[in-house]
Amino acid sequence: MTADAGHEARYRAIAADLAAKIRSGHYAPGEALPPQRELSASYGVTLMTLRQALRELSDEKLIVQRPGKGTFVSPPHLAYQLDSLRSLVDDLRRQGHDVRTAVAGRAVRRAPAAVAAELRLRPGDSALRLERVREFSGRPAVHQVSWVRRPVADQIRDRDFTTVSLYATLADAGVTVARASEVVRPGLLDDAAAHHLQEPEGSPVLVSTRITYALDGTPVVSDHATILGSMMEIRTDRAATGLSLTWGATS
Repeated sequence: MTADAGHEARYRAIAADLAAKIRSGHYAPGEALPPQRELSASYGVTLMTLRQALRELSDEKLIVQRPGKGTFVSPPHLAYQLDSLRSLVDDLRRQGHDVRTAVAGRAVRRAPAAVAAELRLRPGDSALRLERVREFSGRPAVHQVSWVRRPVADQIRDRDFTTVSLYATLADAGVTVARASEVVRPGLLDDAAAHHLQEPEGSPVLVSTRITYALDGTPVVSDHATILGSMMEIRTDRAATGLSLTWGATS
């Protein structure tokens, strides 16, 4: 066996051993692996060899390496269902996930031009801006900014959105949600969301833009959600008479 072949065999054996421990639950989802120097010593290899093994695990999506923080077992992916008209948190809780919500801000503000167009507001009109961070497996996964049309915004602005979903709050206020139009596209984490999600700017994300309509066709909520690509996958069931999906090129 050549030196290169022996080196490859060592790091692949380490990767296989760590992968087996992760899949068996020895290292739980979201748990930090031992420090790299400790792992390299326990396997009797150099840091370079260990890092090649970790690269293998990262390529298999079994671990996530966070600069300055360490190496962590990947959490189980959350499934973002496209075949339902429920809030994101309600969707995930129905799947058995423990999702926590932190309110990062709420205020009635002048709606930006793009939001005003989505909600069919007049230039200069205000709306409730609700900013939330969703945590899953003990770490931030989704940054969400919702703009709610007035006057319903004035009825709900003081609700405890850490425990109640926006859709449930709208129902309590007498607003019946009829449908929503949503676009999900790949993107890169911007500076503002990076701060809340504790990930480097430029990390891959999914960006969801959703407009929710009342029974009379009035748009009542404009949602913009930034979802860590390492934390969530999009999943749906298709049927001949069920969900209709439209595929389009990103612009």
